[in-house]
Amino acid sequence: MGSIIFILIGTFVFFVVFIRQINQYQRGVMFTLGRFTGIKEPGWRVVVPILQSMTKVDIRTKAVDVPDQEVITRDNIPVAINAVVYYKVLQADKAILEVENFYYAISQLAQTTMRNSVGEKSLDELLQKRAEIAEKIKEELDRKTDRWGIDVEALELKDVIIPENLKRTISKEAEAEREKRAVIIKAEGDKLAADNLSKAASILGETPGAMHLRTLQAINDLSSDQSNTTIWMIPTEILEAIKGYSNFIKK
Repeated sequence: MGSIIFILIGTFVFFVVFIRQINQYQRGVMFTLGRFTGIKEPGWRVVVPILQSMTKVDIRTKAVDVPDQEVITRDNIPVAINAVVYYKVLQADKAILEVENFYYAISQLAQTTMRNSVGEKSLDELLQKRAEIAEKIKEELDRKTDRWGIDVEALELKDVIIPENLKRTISKEAEAEREKRAVIIKAEGDKLAADNLSKAASILGETPGAMHLRTLQAINDLSSDQSNTTIWMIPTEILEAIKGYSNFIKK
């Protein structure tokens, strides 16, 4: 009975002291006598105290929230931008051996890369080409973190904050632009309508009887209106005769 208890206690001590568990989403970076000796896969792994040590590295996709950065654009406009960076550790050994704290290092590198990239753009470019600028920052950040065994999967610019007085100016400019487009569209519509009326008048004038038919149609449309208006129809021949008589008297 005493030997069984001794074995159980020994097994428990062995597991507590020598066994380390690596989860599926982790990799273990093993050191023996201070030297890197390999990467441990998920499962239970034996780590001899004093002689060996192991650092676990999470290989899942991580998000780094880059705080607001004050930047002066190429056209000397002060703006504040923030972003989020998504990255993943591809080589756990490099992430531990090549940089002291890769999470902090990525955050700092993202801030400086953002400031440098945005400082080369004008405000209009920053507002209109946000996705394109974010992609360029991501590519630059990914290139610089390759030596750390890290892959930058995406970078999104969340907000571009501009001064309030500049917001009002941009709003007025946009409103003026919309009004200008409305005036242009209305003028083009008037010109098109005038061209069509001119063509219709030309066709009616060249076709015998067309003007009379058009007049009768207009009278029919007016007579269908439910109002107290009285319509008197005078043949055009009488108007022509009156016009000829008036000219004869003047002579």
